[in-house]
Amino acid sequence: MLRLGVDLGGTKIEIIALDDGGNELARFREATPRGDYRSTLEAVARLVSKVEAELGGERGSVGIGTPGAVSRATGLLRNSNSVCLNGKPIARDLEAVLGRPVRIANDANCFALSEYRDGAARGARVVFGAIVGTGTGAGIVVGGEVLEGVNAIAGEWGHNPLPWPKDDERPGPRCYCGRYGCIETFLSGPGMAALHALSTGDRLPPEEIVARADEGDPSCEHTLLRYEDRMARSLAHVINILDPDVIVLGGGMSNIRRLYRNVPRLWGAYVFSDRVDTRLVPPRFGDSSGVRGAAWLWG
Repeated sequence: MLRLGVDLGGTKIEIIALDDGGNELARFREATPRGDYRSTLEAVARLVSKVEAELGGERGSVGIGTPGAVSRATGLLRNSNSVCLNGKPIARDLEAVLGRPVRIANDANCFALSEYRDGAARGARVVFGAIVGTGTGAGIVVGGEVLEGVNAIAGEWGHNPLPWPKDDERPGPRCYCGRYGCIETFLSGPGMAALHALSTGDRLPPEEIVARADEGDPSCEHTLLRYEDRMARSLAHVINILDPDVIVLGGGMSNIRRLYRNVPRLWGAYVFSDRVDTRLVPPRFGDSSGVRGAAWLWG
């Protein structure tokens, strides 16, 4: 079976073709048309045609991963960073353009599914895939199936309040969702940069904070220690509720290697158990997990 996965992002559209063993057969990408819904649909159709022609004309299943979610109430996409897609019946329209059924899922769900199928969480029964970058979101896979939830919001971890906040963390930064103190405002890349700027006055990107901490800079080390404790609290909440076998980190912050050592050392103080067997691991496929997971939506 030929499986085609499409990562429909705000800046690029990427397509991948996988065989039954998860082997990559082809991959193409092009820029996402800016603010043009119809052109975006046509770009997806063009990439599907291109990859199928490349592989000798075989017709494949199509899975789509995109930020946001299809509303259970209206069937329309919402919360996408490609705002021209919001309020549109994208699943129905893509099926019409492609002439076949389409499965569509949030990009974080695709990330978690990819890492479950043949990635860092392969074979685990319960997987929590947390994408921590410019924003913070997550996907959940249970028994090999993506958990979407009755409201299609399962995994919206980043828009819960930071657990066990300290006095200087209340009420927390204002989030774009309109509330204060969301996990996303603390754990995202901009959240780390804001934490460092607040305590030092220096506005540094996360990668520079990490590099300086590695070189012995005490202020950057302090920022990372605080960040690690915030991540430990945030993931402890996930463990207390979901009790996953594996937590896979994705996004830009997943490249901070010390997190995999330090955060599990800290989260035991917050988990309601005398032992924590949950593993925290980096992704196997990194930025490719989203597009691979879209292809795996067809099993």
